[in-house]
Amino acid sequence: MATYTFNVTMTCTGCSGAVERALKRLGGINKLDISLEKQTVVVETDHSLETVFETIKKTGKAVTVAS
Repeated sequence: MATYTFNVTMTCTGCSGAVERALKRLGGINKLDISLEKQTVVVETDHSLETVFETIKKTGKAVTVAS
């Protein structure tokens, strides 16, 4: 299991909700922490980094992998 942190541009609760819905549809998410204030998404999952990244990207939000 891996934990990934992403910087995601979210301007409102609708944005964070869209990211949350997309990741829940993906399934296999053990822990999900979305912070609108910090503009971060932390995901604990068995999926690859690329899979999670692409799922978030499909929401139309600007996303980068946090260093």
